Formats: sequence, C-alpha cells, structure tokens
Amino acid sequence: MMPSSLLPSIILSALLSAAGVQGHGIASAIVIDSTFYDGYNPSYQWKSPPPTVVGWSVPDDLQNTFISPDKFSTPDMVCHLGAKPAGAAAPVKGGDIIEVQWTPWPLSHKGPVLDYLANCNGPCETADKTKLNFFKIGEAGWIDKASDLWAANVLTNNNNSWLIRIPEDIAPGNYVLRHEIIALHAAGNANGAQAYPFCFNLAIDSKGTANPAGIPATQFYKANDPGIKFDLFSHPTAYVIPGPALYSGALPVSQTKPGPITATATGVYAFTAAAQVKAAVTTPAAAVSAAPTTLVVAARAASPAVPQATPAL
Repeated sequence: MMPSSLLPSIILSALLSAAGVQGHGIASAIVIDSTFYDGYNPSYQWKSPPPTVVGWSVPDDLQNTFISPDKFSTPDMVCHLGAKPAGAAAPVKGGDIIEVQWTPWPLSHKGPVLDYLANCNGPCETADKTKLNFFKIGEAGWIDKASDLWAANVLTNNNNSWLIRIPEDIAPGNYVLRHEIIALHAAGNANGAQAYPFCFNLAIDSKGTANPAGIPATQFYKANDPGIKFDLFSHPTAYVIPGPALYSGALPVSQTKPGPITATATGVYAFTAAAQVKAAVTTPAAAVSAAPTTLVVAARAASPAVPQATPAL
C-alpha cells in the first residue's frame, strides 16, 4: 500500500508530465511590488487542507487544456474549466504593475494576450462568475510582422511573464483580474482557436471614482470573429484583436523581463484600506533572506476590518 502522504507528490508529477505532453501552460502566480502571490495549481485539490491563494481554482484543468470557440458562451469562458473564486485577494494600488507568471508557454502557440477587470461589488471570494462584467485594460496582438512576433511570444521570451498596469481612475474595491492568451496555431480551422483564461482576485486601492461598464466574458468573442478564425499560415497582412474595445482609462506598460522576488504573501480577504493592508502583507526587502518570508492571512475573526498577516513557521 502506497503511503497517502506520497500521493500529492505523485499526482503533481503526473500533472507536470501531462503538461509537457499537451504543450500548454497555466497562469500560475502574480507578483506585485516584488511580492509573490501564489495562484492555483490543479494539484492543490489533493492537499489537505488546500492552500489559500489569490488565483481562482480550476480543478478540472488537469491537462492544461483550453476553451474552444464552441464553448465561448459557457461559464467556463469566464475563468477556465469549472473555475471557482479564490480564497484571498492580492492588494494593489491604481497605477501599480502586476506581473503574471506562467508555466512554460511554447513559442509555436502564437496569439494575442488580453487583460480584463471586473468589479465584484463585494468580496470576490463569494462572487458569482456568471454575473461579473469585465472591461478590457490591456491587449496586444501581432507586434512585429517582419519577425512574426506575437504577444504570446513576448510573454515566453520574458521568462513566461506578462505585465499589466492597473488603471488609476477606477474606484477602489474588490476586482477579478482576467488574464488570457488566445493561441492561434490551429485557428485556421473551424473551432480551432484556443483560449486560456485565468483569474486572480485583487483588492484595489485607488483615488479614482470611475466604474467602467463591462460585459460578461461569455459575450467577448464569436467563433467567426476575424481575430478568432484566423489562419497564421496563409500569409496574412493584418490581425484584428478580438473582444470589446480597450477601456479609455487603460494605461500602457512596457513588457520587460521581471525583476527579483523579495517576499511572498498569501493575500487579504477583501479591500479595506490598502495602506494598512499592504503593511500587513508585505515584508521589506531588507528583512528577506535567501528564502523569502511567507506571510499568511490570519483567521477572519482576528480583525474583520483589516485582515492580519503572520509570518509562517
């Protein structure tokens, strides 16, 4: 009989092996102000208890698969297969840059990278994904035609990471960040495009007041949109990025290789006052040794106003 303690490790190895066979990736974590926040890995469903993370859980995504155009109108299009809200949120300020980290993304999977926000109008930990209305805060497609460089290639070249800037003018609150690659290597065929959406909870502090209108993710794209039904290999001369128009308050960001990580954190439960929240979860770089300090969210009862964080043992 195999010891039960070994099962999660064996399952994780099997998942990583499957990922290598499929050749796809997952958005596995985010970094804000050099602080690392873990996302979700399907192997977490076999951990007891499962870790509290800021990434929405996708336990059905065991083979790092995708959402095909015939499923674009289903709830799986919101945050991936069977996605459920994350148990914590990463604190961030308007104007801050978020780095999204991926597992290795193949260069052959060319396509656009798109980013959206949706206000949960309450704690995102209990949000109904079918009622979230997203507005687009970032998009990049065919960047250089001469070298056939796509946004997804830039992500791969930058250590499988992508940078997103939070708009400065939006109202503070709890938001879901929806980050997505659409792979086009088979998009010349009917139902061939591959969408890889992943979500993270954010507690955004901002001096802004804007509440941009959005639409459900299930209404973003149609199977025959020119940016979805697209043949990479027919010598195209242009590409139309799919989805709704970019939000007028969206801020540009230069895609560069990420800097060092100096701390890790679990997150907070919901937006309160970001100055206090960030103090609760961030460890100064000087206090971080070779192995970053991990901070965890204390029990809800500790402080209903501002969730506390305590160093992990």
